[in-house]
Amino acid sequence: MEAFSPQRRAGGRLSGPRPKRPAGKIPGSASGPPTLLKTLRDAGLGSRRDLAEAIKAGRVKVNEAIAESYSLPLKDSDRIVFDGREVPIARLHKIYLALNKPAGVITTTEDEQGRQTVLDLLPEEYKKYQLFPVGRLDEDTTGLVLLTNDGALAYRLTHPRFEVEKEYLVAIDKALSAEQIEQIEAGIELDDGLSAPARVKPVIHPPYNYRIIIREGKKRIVRRLFAAVGQQVRELKRIRIGRLKLDNLKEGSVKRLTGAVAHKI
Repeated sequence: MEAFSPQRRAGGRLSGPRPKRPAGKIPGSASGPPTLLKTLRDAGLGSRRDLAEAIKAGRVKVNEAIAESYSLPLKDSDRIVFDGREVPIARLHKIYLALNKPAGVITTTEDEQGRQTVLDLLPEEYKKYQLFPVGRLDEDTTGLVLLTNDGALAYRLTHPRFEVEKEYLVAIDKALSAEQIEQIEAGIELDDGLSAPARVKPVIHPPYNYRIIIREGKKRIVRRLFAAVGQQVRELKRIRIGRLKLDNLKEGSVKRLTGAVAHKI
């Protein structure tokens, strides 16, 4: 392996021999595997210069071997030890998962009543990343849930000022009248204020017979809108959040998204 010899460039950047990175990219990464130096920086362990010097001095080990290059690409399974203390790199990786939530599952990270949560549906490999659901679906509502550990993205998708669209399929017993559709689309005065304008269209998608697109996240908002015009929702399924669609994802299954895809939602 080439010797490590960092030098200062104009603008404060470090230079030195850099081994070629592998061409492949890990899922969920837009620019390839994170490097050792970036991972240590992201963990808040010091400046680039100080960490580069620490690596040069042999104070950093990767999988029990002394690291000799600050541009060493890392995998989730790698074990990093800095000055004798392990660095938990799994927490630093941003993960984005689309889940098709079944009925009866709680959209939260834990439940005091011991009910099954969305985290219980995740494959074991994702349980170390401290993921959380972005927004909520009612226990009896099915469909698309996004799970991540990216707080900035979660904020953008849930804060009312961004007005991110959510699309649902709705099953009701009787057809809506033109007046009922107009009421829902214009906004209805509910116990917590006037609902935002929505879009409602009939569909032929048994058991669902309507589609609704909303831009707000009030609790049980779709069911309450239909109830306000005298219609009881029998089944409800979310099929889209922003640009992210449920598509053919099987119920109870998850699909990992790249960071690039997630940030275009």
